[in-house]
This record gives sequence, C-alpha cells and structure tokens, in this order.
Amino acid sequence: MSDLVTGDAVVLGLRPARLPSRALAILLDLLVYLTGYLLISIGLTLSTASLDPAAQAAVSVASFLLVLVGVPIAVETLSHGRSLGKLACGLRVVRDDGGPIRFRHALVRGAMGVVELLATFGAIACIASLVSARGRRLGDVFAGALVVRERVPGARVMPVPPPQPWLAGRFSGLDLSAVPDGLWLAIRQYLTRMNQLDPQVGAAMAVRLADDLVARTGAPPPVGVPAPAFLMAVVHERQSRDAVRAFGQGAPAYAPPAPVAYAPPVMPAAWGHPGPGAYAPQAVPPATTPVPVAVPGEMPATPEPPRPATGFAPPA
Repeated sequence: MSDLVTGDAVVLGLRPARLPSRALAILLDLLVYLTGYLLISIGLTLSTASLDPAAQAAVSVASFLLVLVGVPIAVETLSHGRSLGKLACGLRVVRDDGGPIRFRHALVRGAMGVVELLATFGAIACIASLVSARGRRLGDVFAGALVVRERVPGARVMPVPPPQPWLAGRFSGLDLSAVPDGLWLAIRQYLTRMNQLDPQVGAAMAVRLADDLVARTGAPPPVGVPAPAFLMAVVHERQSRDAVRAFGQGAPAYAPPAPVAYAPPVMPAAWGHPGPGAYAPQAVPPATTPVPVAVPGEMPATPEPPRPATGFAPPA
C-alpha cells in the first residue's frame, strides 16, 4: 500500500503495480504494437519499392517511431493511462498525487521507454522496478507518474450501527432535504469506523459532524443526546425514509420496543462519553421554576419552556 497525499491533503491508499504484472502488461502491449508494425512495414515495403534506399530507410524509421513510440503515447494520453495490456492486467498509470496523467507524462514515459524497453530489451526497466520501493521504472520517475493496480480485493463494507432504542422515531419530523450527499458520506464513514479511531479524535469528529448536520437541518440540537447517538439516529431516519420511498408504505421499518421507564443511556468510552448519565437531561431545581399565580380577570400565566442547548460541546 502506498500513501499518496493530494493537493487537498487527502491521503490516498493505492497499490503500486509490481514487476510481474507490469511485465505482463508490457508484453501484451508490445505484441499488439509489433504486430501492427509488421503489417504496416509490409505495406510500406510494397508501396515504396520504386523509391531509392535512402527514402525507404526514412520511411522505415518514421513508421517505427510512429507505431512503437507515437501510438503508445497517444493511447496512454487518450485513455488516461490505460493501454490494452494494462487494461487486461487491471493496471493504470496515474500521477504522483493520484490524478490522471496528461500528454507530457505519457510523452516522457514513451521517450524513456525507447531506451528502457526497446534498446535494452527491458533490462534497465526491470532493474529500476526492482530497486524502486513502488516498482517504478525510470520513465515513471522522470514523468512523475506511478503504475497502480485498479482491481484489488474489495473490502467488506461495515454496516452503520443501529441507533439506541430510546431514540427510535425521535427525529421523524426533521427536515433532511438540505443535507448534501458529501455530508451523508462523511457521517456514514465515521459511523462505520468510529471504533477504530482514537477516542479523542473520534469524539471531536462526531461533534463536528453533528454540528454540520444541525446547521443543515435548521433544528436545534437535541438536549441530552451524545453526538454519535444523534448521528446514528438521523442516518437511520434517512434510511427509513428511503425505504418508504422505494418500497411504499409496506416497507419494513424499525419497531421500537415496548415503553419502559426512562434510564440514561450508557455510551461507550470510544465515543468520548464522560460516563453514565452525564448527558441525561437535568431536572430544574424547584426554587428556580416559576410558579403561575392566578389573577382574577386574567388568563393564567404559562411558564416558558427551557431553551435547548446551542451546540454540541467538544470533549475535554
């Protein structure tokens, strides 16, 4: 695995292609190109039989450069690094930052390939690929490119953890239309990997994602709900709505358990939860609770409900 850092400071995990797969791809490409070169040479020989030897030699050199140098460069440029041999072996040429190659990258690789592959029958390319930590030949080094494997064993997709039973159906009235797909993807990736993260880093990430989600929905953050539990419940609500839209009202939905006495949830320590009951709603002391006083001829006063918190507090 090769960790490449893009211009946006995103680490890409790519698998560099090694010598056996690269050699097989080059052999397949050379087989195709040499076959085309022989057919073109036979046609040019028959068509230029009336020319002088110097003209015939010039035509032969031009056809050699066109078929064995120009065509590979054009193929890599137009296919963004996927020649016939690389396509068959599941390889691709990319830039050092993981982006697609351009004409200048293919030109440098093709020019160096004349020396590495054709003039020395691949000896220099094999030695350079064995010495390089990422299996690169000299053409890749000078062009700033890398050959990577596209067909790799797929990793098992981890499901999103289900929400706590006491949160089921609590966010059914939340407006999720303004939440972008990028934020949903970031939340899903966090929820499927939160147990693999450092507790402090994971807790800070959950708070940041929950704040972004609250800002997009326009609803105040729930009181007494940890950020990871809030993310789980909202993702489950969105999945339930998608299932209803796809399968109709008969879609299977999450059935909450029978009502039981409320107990503060115990969140795992990996979520940055300080301890059992720390996020439970606190009762307002009786002394501070306004008591309505009935006045003759007036409507009884209604106490103002407590305002919710304005955001998720980051972990200590």
